[in-house]
Amino acid sequence: MTGAVDLRRAFEESGVAAVLAELDRDLVGLKPVKGRIRETAALLLVDRARADLGLVHETPTLHMSFTGNPGTGKTTVALRMASLLHRLGYIRKGHLVSVTRDDLVGQYIGHTAPKTRDVIKKAMGGVLFIDEAYYLYRPENERDYGQEAIEILLQVMENQRDDLVVILAGYGKRMETFFESNPGFRSRIAHHIDFPDYSDDELIEIAERMLARQAYRLSEAGRTAFAAYVAARRTQPHFANARSIRNALDRAKLRQANRLLEEAEGEVGADALSTIEAADILKSRVLTQGGRLEG
Repeated sequence: MTGAVDLRRAFEESGVAAVLAELDRDLVGLKPVKGRIRETAALLLVDRARADLGLVHETPTLHMSFTGNPGTGKTTVALRMASLLHRLGYIRKGHLVSVTRDDLVGQYIGHTAPKTRDVIKKAMGGVLFIDEAYYLYRPENERDYGQEAIEILLQVMENQRDDLVVILAGYGKRMETFFESNPGFRSRIAHHIDFPDYSDDELIEIAERMLARQAYRLSEAGRTAFAAYVAARRTQPHFANARSIRNALDRAKLRQANRLLEEAEGEVGADALSTIEAADILKSRVLTQGGRLEG
């Protein structure tokens, strides 16, 4: 057997290194997720090298499951995965089509099949990301049409896997129940990636990055107050990680604007206009009402 491949060179020339660098730069934490993405990239790179050398190989199954709580970066990672697969030549276009049950399932007989096929047509050559995929299956409703969408998806995932990658996403426990009820999906998915919740420190870093992109910052006291907010907010129901942090910052900016207007007695400088103070955080209902309400 002859021939050889410079894997490091192939890695750099493919652009995969740039995609992985974007993941590290743009997403806080998620170390196990980033590790799995890097391993998947390495597997596909080796698979491509084997094909180039004429070695026996089969196109790997690329359908995936992303499990985790809301706001943990699943959609963002799916976008990066689409780019990675495109750069390695496993999908033609590299675009992402993100949908939910409502985009696939109709409300009357004959409505579901064309809806589902239309979505699949748009996603061909790229990645179809189905968020909260377990809502496709509603066994308690005999007149539900989700099963029709499931059957079409399973057929496409098997017969056109060289032109479409499907990523199913949702809460971990509910996705496990979904797979138990629909073994056809489990058999077609090779990569199961769990997205952990962010730590308090990671959430604060996410907040500071979000603010920096909008030319805002937390004062030192504001950062201390926000740390207290994060600790309290995590104890509430419906906490959505980065999504909840973004909402909290939006409300903090509202309170900052109102404070500046009430205090204004002349010109206000750029520093004041750009700084979130402790008072803008501490008036949140999460802190003033014992963490019972989001606000």
